[in-house]
Amino acid sequence: MSLPSAETANISIEALAATDCDAWDTFVVAHPDASFFHLSRWARVIERAFGHRTHYLLAKESERIVGVLPLARVRSVLFGDALSSTPFCVYGGAVANSENIRRALEDRAAELARELQVDHLELRNTRVTRTDWPTKDLYATFRKTLDPDPEKNMLAIPRKQRAEVRAGIKNNLQIEFDRDSKRLFDIYSTSVRALGTPVFSRHYFDVLLEEFGDACEIATVVHQGTPVAGLLTFWFRDEVLPYYGGGLPAARPLSAYDFLYWNLMHRACERGTRIYDFGRSKVETGPYRYKKHWGFEPKPLPYAYHLVRSASVPNLSPTNPKYRYFIEAWKRTPLPVTQMLGPMLAKYLG
Repeated sequence: MSLPSAETANISIEALAATDCDAWDTFVVAHPDASFFHLSRWARVIERAFGHRTHYLLAKESERIVGVLPLARVRSVLFGDALSSTPFCVYGGAVANSENIRRALEDRAAELARELQVDHLELRNTRVTRTDWPTKDLYATFRKTLDPDPEKNMLAIPRKQRAEVRAGIKNNLQIEFDRDSKRLFDIYSTSVRALGTPVFSRHYFDVLLEEFGDACEIATVVHQGTPVAGLLTFWFRDEVLPYYGGGLPAARPLSAYDFLYWNLMHRACERGTRIYDFGRSKVETGPYRYKKHWGFEPKPLPYAYHLVRSASVPNLSPTNPKYRYFIEAWKRTPLPVTQMLGPMLAKYLG
């Protein structure tokens, strides 16, 4: 492989070996452009929970890691064949000590995509890194710097949404923490079925808990002894990332969602956490507007694509009209059936 400049003449690009995992994660934690989703343990999560093959690339200079690019292949008869950085994650792409090293990692990923003969390569970048690949601005992310004073964060929430938070507090809701995924899976599977979306397996949540330990937390909102909402959250550096959340029908009238996200924000302040990452949402959808109501400003996510066998950028979004009838039928499918069949489909919807 030809590297793009003299600066990278002493750089080697290699596949991640087990002996490199600690150094990889040390690099990720120290690099300001890296995210929780760049950690090497995601490779084990993807392989253990979904059975997909990973291709984690690292750039080395004199045995020192100077760049990383996590990749995994998701191949399906229904949804196509993609090499992605990274499936089941909202952020990805190459992180490197220079633009030339980053470009070399991206070029090697494109080369690998051609070798594997996938339909396309997808890089879930948070910024535009090159103009020669098309992008798709389907998603926006919502991140905000927290004030150390919880009350100031409360007052920063727009008035109407702040009233919902206070309503949840007045409803005597309780937060309980689980190291078992059962309650979350029951709540989450009910919630996503109502949206017409296949649910992940419970095994996936178990693997996340096992691989990430204390950096992965499950909180359940309980009302009068009954669980009504749940949230799986990641903690990384000085950031908190509420990631998988759902609620039962009782959650909305109790303002349980609002209470859940506020409780997390309050606890993040107590821990000295600086950034509240509300995650990505499809532009102009309900979740997108909900996060704006909290006072968060959207930032577009310019996911980049290198087309190999595909003629155009893929569109696997539920907003695609071709999936409309499937979504409506899934909403009417009995919950136990969706809990059984959903994971067989969701593993390909990374």
